Amino acid sequence: MSDLVIARSLFGTTMGFHIIFATIGVGLPFMILTAEILYQKTKDIEYVVMAKRWTKAFAVLLGVGIPTGTIAGVQLSLLWPGFMEVIGRVMPLPFQIEIYAFFIEALFMSIYVYAAERIAPWMRITSLVLVAIGAMGSAVLITNVHAFEGTPSGFDIVNGKIVDIDPWAAFFNPSFFVTAGHVALSAYTTGAFIVATVSAYKMLKAKDSSRVYKFHQKALLLSLVIGGLFSLLTALNGHESAQYLHKYQPEKLAAAEGLFETQSHAPLTIGGFTDKATQEVKWGIEIPWALSFLAGNRFDTVVKGLNDYPEQYWPPLFIHTLFNAMVGVGSLLILISFLGLALKKFFKKDAFPKWLMWLYVASGPLAVLGIEFGWIFACTGRQPWTIYRILSTADSATTATNLGILFALFALVYVILALSVLFVLRYYFKKNTVVDDLNRADQKGVPLFSSNS
Repeated sequence: MSDLVIARSLFGTTMGFHIIFATIGVGLPFMILTAEILYQKTKDIEYVVMAKRWTKAFAVLLGVGIPTGTIAGVQLSLLWPGFMEVIGRVMPLPFQIEIYAFFIEALFMSIYVYAAERIAPWMRITSLVLVAIGAMGSAVLITNVHAFEGTPSGFDIVNGKIVDIDPWAAFFNPSFFVTAGHVALSAYTTGAFIVATVSAYKMLKAKDSSRVYKFHQKALLLSLVIGGLFSLLTALNGHESAQYLHKYQPEKLAAAEGLFETQSHAPLTIGGFTDKATQEVKWGIEIPWALSFLAGNRFDTVVKGLNDYPEQYWPPLFIHTLFNAMVGVGSLLILISFLGLALKKFFKKDAFPKWLMWLYVASGPLAVLGIEFGWIFACTGRQPWTIYRILSTADSATTATNLGILFALFALVYVILALSVLFVLRYYFKKNTVVDDLNRADQKGVPLFSSNS
């Protein structure tokens, strides 16, 4: 591989690993907050046990998310000095404000973990609200840098020099709100389905009438309500994202759909793969006029094709597959969540079919894969630019060589971290079972949150 490809692979691997913990780190606090509110409203101790157990898991994941995020920040400076020169002058605000967002998240999570039994109920809820705001703020602020890369604003380049800098215009770039919304909604979706995975698996292993089964069934239904709602909102936000691509990054939209010729009444192609030689999507299923409607809410919207642009500016054509995979995962999550809720609410089913339960077991990993597909699609679809039509990826990269050994070592570190997380979570929850926490919650005067920490 060339030094540029190695640099991209190293940073991509770091972000691909970090984004798992960052996404769950946004979604899980919202689940904890919901469980805490339900406990305060119903006084059902099973909800507070859920909150306690999810908090412990969140603490472990946060312990890995922080160092991997730090590594990503360091690699930005070392691997992409050309990019950071522009960001340092034009777009420093997200990095500066993110420090405060993380401070709020860490501070109030500590209060909730160590003082939950000693503070008033409204203070517990307030603490979790601030944790959720801090977690979401951190994710949105950092993702705003990515939004800026796709729709740069707030500066000009004259004779190779950056002039007329307006940091707030750069911060509130045209795609800020759409990108921020997509990140937040998809993170809440992922957090809910991670809970669904664990709950469904535990239900399959437990006896139908046991207290453990009913506990996890309650957690599963809660995750389906939240996961279904936010997966649907994510899909609606995705429609708006497509319209922004049509306006600001038309090459990416064309590559995502394998569209080579500019046309109105453009079809939306599902599945298949893009064949550059024949300029068509082979084995894809076309929905007539749908792409034009997706791009502009009108069937006669003119969608530009790849042939309108020099070939060296085309994104990699495999992003069509990434886009389809992302949309496919999201559609499946919407379907299975509303199917489960319909079976429970309208058909009064106390137990779901086993095939559906196994789909719920798979839903968490699938949601994470959907995040990965979406992130890779967003970044790869912007190529060959780091900052769209302003700074190329080649001009952003370091001139250092021999990065291969660094890539291998970091990959090894991530494998070790992943195995360590799995070991710690398994060890803790095997040692502290649901029955243990339920029994402890039943006893008055016995602390729940500060126990087994």
